[in-house]
Order: sequence, then C-alpha cells, then structure tokens
Amino acid sequence: MIKIYKYGQVPAEEIFARDDLSANVEDIVSDIIGQVRKHGDAALFTYTKRFDKVELTDLEVSKEEIQAGIQRVDPAFLDILKEAADNIRAFHQKQVRNSFVINEKDGVCIGQKVTPIEKVGVYVPGGTAAYPSTVLMDTIPAKIAGCPNIIMVTPSAVDGSVMPEILAAAAIAGVDRIFKVGGAQAIAALAYGTESVPKVDKIVGPGNAFVAEAKKQVFGKVSIDMIAGPSEILVLADATCNPAFVAADLLSQAEHDKNASAVLVCDSYEFALKVQSELERQLPLLPREEIARASIDCNGKIIVSENDLLKAIDIANEIAPEHLEICMDCPFDYLDKIKNAGSIFMGKNCPEALGDYFAGPNHTLPTSGTARFSSPLSVDDFVKKSQFTYYTREALEKVADKIACFANKEGLAAHGKSATVRFEK
Repeated sequence: MIKIYKYGQVPAEEIFARDDLSANVEDIVSDIIGQVRKHGDAALFTYTKRFDKVELTDLEVSKEEIQAGIQRVDPAFLDILKEAADNIRAFHQKQVRNSFVINEKDGVCIGQKVTPIEKVGVYVPGGTAAYPSTVLMDTIPAKIAGCPNIIMVTPSAVDGSVMPEILAAAAIAGVDRIFKVGGAQAIAALAYGTESVPKVDKIVGPGNAFVAEAKKQVFGKVSIDMIAGPSEILVLADATCNPAFVAADLLSQAEHDKNASAVLVCDSYEFALKVQSELERQLPLLPREEIARASIDCNGKIIVSENDLLKAIDIANEIAPEHLEICMDCPFDYLDKIKNAGSIFMGKNCPEALGDYFAGPNHTLPTSGTARFSSPLSVDDFVKKSQFTYYTREALEKVADKIACFANKEGLAAHGKSATVRFEK
C-alpha cells in the first residue's frame, strides 16, 4: 500500500531516491563493450543468443521484413501512429534553429552555423514491453534537424522478428536502417561500429540499467542524450480532484517497472486517503499488477501539505520530477511557479499518457531530479553549432592592441603577438 506522509516527514531528496545499480553492472558492461570492440558482429551474435535466447543469422532487418511487418499492423493503429507522428512533427518543427550572421561593424562578420549531426543511433527497448512511441519521439526530431543517417537498434523476439508496430513506427518516422540487437552490446556497436552496424555520432533512447551504464561508458566517444533513470510521475492535486483519476494517473507510471516512482502531493489528508483506497481498488485490475504493485509499495508516496498549495508547488520544484501533472481547475495560474519539471501536464483532463503517445511534446525526459538543469529531447539535441569570425585587415588593426593587452594580462604573449605581428613594419 502506498505510504502517506505529512509535509516534512520525508526529505525531498529521498522521494525519488534510487539504489545505485551502476556498481553492480559496471564491470559486466565494460566487458561487453570490450568484446564488441574486439569481435564485432561475432560478439553481437553471441550476446543475443546468451541474453535474448535468439540465434540470429543476420543482424539487419531487411526491407522485406519491414514491409511484411507493416502489413501485420492493425490499420486503425497504423492511422493512430501517423496522427501521433503528425502531432510530434508539428511541435518539434517550432524548435528549429537557424544559422545567423552579424555584420554590423565595418570589416567584421561573425555568426553561427547550425549543422545536423551526421549519424544518429536510436535505442528502442524490448523486454517487458515494446515502445513504438519511443521510435517516433526519438527519430522525428532528428529528421526535422536534417540528420541524414538514423540507425535504430532494438531486441528481437525469440523467433528473431521485430515487433510489427515498431517496424511501422520506424517507417513512419523515417528510420534508415534497423538492427536486431539490444542491451549494452547494442550501445557498444553503435559507439564503435561492427562489420554490420555503422558507427554513429550520437546515441539516444531509454533502456535498462545495462543500457544506461553502457551509454555512460561510451560517452565521449559518442554523444548521448542523457542517462535516464526509472520513470517517475508527480501529481499536484487539490481536494476537488476525482481520486479515481489521480490513482489511475499514478498507476500509469507505476506499471512501467518495479523501480518506477509515483508520487502525489496534495493539500488534504482526507483526499490522500481516498487516493490510497482507489489505488488498492484499481491495482488488481491491471494486467501488469505485479510490477505496478511493487512500484507503488516500494517507491510510491503521498505527501500532504495541509491547506497549502503553494507549499505543494515548492515540494514539486525541489523534487524536479520527470512528469508533473497539475490536476487543478486553473492550472495556468500555477504554471509560472513551476521551475523544475521535465514535462508539465495541465488541468484535470490531461493525463501523462497523453504526452507519452499523442500530444506532440517529447516523452524522452530528464529523470532523477536532473530536470533542475536539463531539458526534454528536442531538435537541438540533433544539431551542432559552429561559430565563425571574419575580419578585414583594417578591422583587425583597430583592435590588435586591445587583443595584445588582454593576452598579456593572462600571461599569453604569443596570443597577443599573433594579432600585432600583422602590423609590424
């Protein structure tokens, strides 16, 4: 049963606290990466057989497999995927940055050049659930950014096939190549390349502890989006909310995995008891009851800030949740007060699942309090920015002595000399 606390009974840093699993998997992942670097495809076949119980003869999904998979998808769901993709494109198109030039001074031209990343690797999890939504969310911003090569990796089923809905999402989003490999070995393959899997410049996408650790270890060789922890939701609600709705929203994250975390912050102890009761009523109805039950019992919390919504908002800002629901009648009255959250869902008719699948804003979000300093996945994550500077001889002459003065203050005479030497007799 979910625990109820009054404000101040549990420190904010403990609310989404997680055991550090990296120490348990660090050596295993390091060995996997080393084997993939050394043996390439052979290591991928070996690990796929060992971990996924699949004996593959080919790592890449063929065009024929993709088309056959799409044909097996329910047409109604295919239409939903396309509509969701349109919503995601419409939102992320607004994020596009353009290059700029400033030439307001005579003889001076400075600016910024925006260039898409050449090769992007998208990791799509398998295991206890499959996520075509992740394909859309992680690929569409990259396509909008102009990335010319998008390589997807995902574990196969025991028969060596990839879930048809994932193949359909990949086709709709514009993935260029797909490989049937998952886990830390897939991250290693993307980072270093094998005979089959191309080396990429950036890796995005969520995964389990082994995938997260692998991304951590290859960072620097390639760029990554973030080190994502287990999913989390914080619901801000007042006593006017329907407790059944709030309980359902909490469970929408609890069913992800046993380490997921669902937290309610409300202003009424009586309301907290109603939500607690609703959770117990709804849990046995879930197909993934065992997972959701473990999440709620171990990581779930209700925090009561009695008759003080502003204090509840302070709690939310201190926690900096991945998903934040403002389940109130006038949510825009509170939006400016929210400082730290990955994605914010406004009002009583905006469940977090709307953002997971359909609305358009990205669902790849900062977790574990990192929303204090980081942002959702966006088009910005798939471009790099280069600066450029041009001065005529006359423009440089006007500032050469100033450059030398600055350089000498830092004890770097050669810096200054490189500017003044051009004007020595």
